[in-house]
Amino acid sequence: MLKLTFLGTSAGVPTKQRNVTALAIECLNPYLSGAQQGNQPQNVNQNKKSRPWLLIDCGEGTQQQLLHTKLSLHQLAAICITHVHGDHCYGLPGLLASAAMSGRREPLTLIAPKAIATLLEAITLTTELYLPFALNFVAIEEVLSEQRDTSKVNIRLSDQHQLDIDITALAHRVASHAFGITQTIQHRTLDTDKLLAQGIPASALWGKLQQGQDVIAEDGQQLCAVDYVNDDLSRTRVVVAGDNDTLACLTAALVDADLLVHEATYTHEVLTKIQAKNPEFDPMHSSAQLVADFVENSGVNNLILTHFSARYQSFDNPNSRTPNMAYIRLDAESVYKGNLWLAADFDQYMVDGAVDVAGIKENNRVQYLGSVRGC
Repeated sequence: MLKLTFLGTSAGVPTKQRNVTALAIECLNPYLSGAQQGNQPQNVNQNKKSRPWLLIDCGEGTQQQLLHTKLSLHQLAAICITHVHGDHCYGLPGLLASAAMSGRREPLTLIAPKAIATLLEAITLTTELYLPFALNFVAIEEVLSEQRDTSKVNIRLSDQHQLDIDITALAHRVASHAFGITQTIQHRTLDTDKLLAQGIPASALWGKLQQGQDVIAEDGQQLCAVDYVNDDLSRTRVVVAGDNDTLACLTAALVDADLLVHEATYTHEVLTKIQAKNPEFDPMHSSAQLVADFVENSGVNNLILTHFSARYQSFDNPNSRTPNMAYIRLDAESVYKGNLWLAADFDQYMVDGAVDVAGIKENNRVQYLGSVRGC
């Protein structure tokens, strides 16, 4: 399960209702150590210390937004920066400084363009920024280079829980990228009915079998773990795109994706007017209609739009002459029949890609949880 909390959904500049771009993704494992026996998962409201999370982009003010959530900088596993425009990265130095002041000591992975390392070096030099934890910087350019065997970064959260973060180049005024986040959870279950049927009562041997160890019962019978243990893999995949005007860049990344999160800075009508007014300057952003049309034909059943121009007010009223979110919504709905959401700051979504029924993917793998604002 991946739990998304939108911390900023405005493009370019903040508004009274929206901060600039940032998205938190909690990596939830419902099958924890000590989970109940059988196939039922534990409640996803697991202990805070076992709730690692990722931060995708870090616009100015992101750390202030975090104060309205229950997310801890001590549990932050990695930060991913899609590109170097300020509304996606100006909040990074302050957030790192606050992590240091809060007592963080664990290493932190930062996946970003090389220019972000230069930015942090300059701020460290000029402001005496001190980080008491290691910052493991992963340059996107090196990940995408031919010198590597894969364009993925692996983050091992536990023996049974891991993340693969793959990177896709997009099309924007500066190098921009999408992050494909694939969470894989191994869940090992013990066939207790079979053990009891063979006259093997519950004991410490059961625990060893579930851990994959062959054991010898009290009567001398050898029990092989493979005969009593089932290993199930659950997989959830979300693709989060940075600024982009060429949706075809995402074709390969969207294979088997449960959800796409993509910018929709304008309606298609407004985007066309902007491009016609100044042919020498293309903002290289997407309209809601462009994104929705591509996703409709890609087979992805869940789409969250974000990164809206400040010209659009946060209310939804198609009859209003003031540009608002209804304009964006209708632009997307004109071509998209899947599950569509327009993100607002502090909106939360749960993505569960774990269950396949008879080999057929369910369409309702994304659930809107409401807003964390004021909680």
